[in-house]
Amino acid sequence: MAALHVAFIWIAYAIVVALFMLVTAIFVFIYQEPRERSPAVTIVSIVTLTSLLATVLLLPVDIALIASTSSPELGRKKHWATPDRVDSILLTLRIVYYTLYSFDALLCLVVAPFTYFWFEEYDDTAEDEGGQSVGKRFWAALKYTTVFIILVVILFLIGFFVPVAKDRRGKHWDLDYFKDLLTENHGERALTFALGLLITLGTALFVFYTASGIPLLPISLIKSAPSISAPSLIATTASALEANRERQRQLEGRNIGRALSPKDRRELEQLVRDERTLVRRQHQAAKAHGEGKSWIIKAWTKTQAVFQPIKLLGGILLLLIVILIWVSMLLTGIDKAKNSICKRHCGYLLTHIGVFNPINWIFVKSAEVFPVDYIIITLLVLIFFSSSVIGIAVVGIRFLWVRIFQIRNGHTSPQALLMATVMLALIVLAINYSLAMIVAPQYATFGSQTVCNNPPKHPGAQPDCSKHPELVHPCSELSDSDICTPSVVSTFLNRIMVNFPFFGVVCFWAQFAFLGVSLVVLVTSMFRTPKFDETHVDEDAEAEEEEGLLSSVGRRFGATREDIIGTIV
Repeated sequence: MAALHVAFIWIAYAIVVALFMLVTAIFVFIYQEPRERSPAVTIVSIVTLTSLLATVLLLPVDIALIASTSSPELGRKKHWATPDRVDSILLTLRIVYYTLYSFDALLCLVVAPFTYFWFEEYDDTAEDEGGQSVGKRFWAALKYTTVFIILVVILFLIGFFVPVAKDRRGKHWDLDYFKDLLTENHGERALTFALGLLITLGTALFVFYTASGIPLLPISLIKSAPSISAPSLIATTASALEANRERQRQLEGRNIGRALSPKDRRELEQLVRDERTLVRRQHQAAKAHGEGKSWIIKAWTKTQAVFQPIKLLGGILLLLIVILIWVSMLLTGIDKAKNSICKRHCGYLLTHIGVFNPINWIFVKSAEVFPVDYIIITLLVLIFFSSSVIGIAVVGIRFLWVRIFQIRNGHTSPQALLMATVMLALIVLAINYSLAMIVAPQYATFGSQTVCNNPPKHPGAQPDCSKHPELVHPCSELSDSDICTPSVVSTFLNRIMVNFPFFGVVCFWAQFAFLGVSLVVLVTSMFRTPKFDETHVDEDAEAEEEEGLLSSVGRRFGATREDIIGTIV
């Protein structure tokens, strides 16, 4: 029965990872620029994001496997859960976690930069003339990637030799839970330091982008910006076009038989440019409205209008969930800042929350019936991930106040997509920390495990609370380690914060910055009316017109070439 339960947990994990691979593939294909689509960039982006999300989604598997060894009603281990069996489960999880974390670091720090330079080195003219081989392009990309490889080596060397925190004062360091967090293995210390640094960098992006996107996600469903196909905008465009042409006729009629004055010529040239823009916009509106499209597109447009009320209700429900997450994070942050037994020396570690945390309570209760908690945490990860995407799309990829790349549906260059992928990868690491340490710390550490505080009848025996259910309490860092087994992910994250307290302090207080930014964005977006962005429509129309001109020139060139060849033959 235990083996069947374990197999079911891993199968559920594989199905969810496959679904998220589909989600990341949809994200990549939606945002890519079709004319500049690169197979290498596409594959690396999908694999990187899937790997990071698979790391986060391992959390409920970790909790389910650990919790399956315990009886929450009796507060003790099950008969089959011998120390060797528990150690075997922990070893399997540890191997999977370390493999995924190492793979994530490799993708972010080496593979993604190499792919970026690989695409930058592409020269279509040189390739057509035979002057650029695959090997030449490979070595050119590898030359620039060497800088990142050296950076990774230096990072791991620092982690290998850097001393861990030496302040071990306090009675809590005598507890088995804290002793297990101390790193003695140098290789493990190097990986811990590298991941701690990446999580800290990701937390900065988490505060900037995810905090901006998480309130905009429900608000965008509740208060959608007007579409180009909206009747009012179509009428406005038609009216402006008619006024433009009428003004042109007035200028031409006023100057019949004589040359235009410089002032009138400039005005007429501007009117002609505006007319071209308005015609493009009118054409885009007709396309968006479904004119000239198949019945499937028209049916989809009408279906969207029919389901608009459902979209509104979904936005309100999502807003309530976001508020619930915000409140849960605030309560946990205050509780940890006030009641952590080691404060800044261990990253404000506190697994047993003293205040009621609604999200944590939902997870702990749902963990008793797998896969209910898996479904909930999958939705939660999807909310955080979608919020990060929206945040990056709205804010853009910036250096200080300068926008470097813009992320838009169907208009994202391969370079921007790779940079957004790396940023999302770092953000996902920060989401992993936030979920496990702030959103639901009790669930992420011990799940539904409980401990019986009734003393055993003789040494070595398990405590018996069958007749004293009031003595059964949730596990905490103060509980007996033989009964309460912490999850592997919480152990790993707490090990980072205990051995390198600087990372713990930064990541912990950054959660309050996240709450502050998200609150400001939520309040401002609720009172701000979404506006129609005419610039994007004009850019799309110009790009479509250029593509049409290029294709028509290509067809004329091909026809002329065939005529010449046919004449010669």
